[in-house]
Amino acid sequence: MAYDFSTLKKDIKETEEWLLRELAGVRTGRATPTLLDAIKPEAYGVRTPLMQLASVSVEDARTLRIIPWDSALLKQIEKAITEADLGVGVAIDAQGLRISFPELTSERRVQLLKIASDKTEQAKVTLRSHRTAALHALDALKEDGGVGEDEITRLRAEVQKLIDAGTGSLLEILKKKETEIAN
Repeated sequence: MAYDFSTLKKDIKETEEWLLRELAGVRTGRATPTLLDAIKPEAYGVRTPLMQLASVSVEDARTLRIIPWDSALLKQIEKAITEADLGVGVAIDAQGLRISFPELTSERRVQLLKIASDKTEQAKVTLRSHRTAALHALDALKEDGGVGEDEITRLRAEVQKLIDAGTGSLLEILKKKETEIAN
């Protein structure tokens, strides 16, 4: 009876996708709408993702334009962005809101690099927990007597190989983000 690696591969892929989503929220030198994904203004008594309340577009490299579908929500959107403490300037005008991102200082770049490294470390810890779960499953398979010692050793090596590849992928994602932050 062979061990099925599909669950482990799926878990590794989900961890990579989580890291990509988390790092998308870490600001680089450019203003992107994904920086506002975590913003949830209160609309009609319920916290609602900003993307469901307004259109967000890029005006230039350091400015985003938010045009709410209901202009009565302008103040709630402004309040939510201010409370999120993104270090941005928010201005209301006739069309909607303009979000201005200041130039990144060297101190802020260092902070962002630390945040990106911390998120990557969290993802690596998750990968290690997936490895532990897979190794426990192999031990259970061995206990059941369905697989020999040599096969278990080979399967353990395969699990480690998959985890190493996943860790390498996480480090590549981090390196790309570090380059974005530095520029």
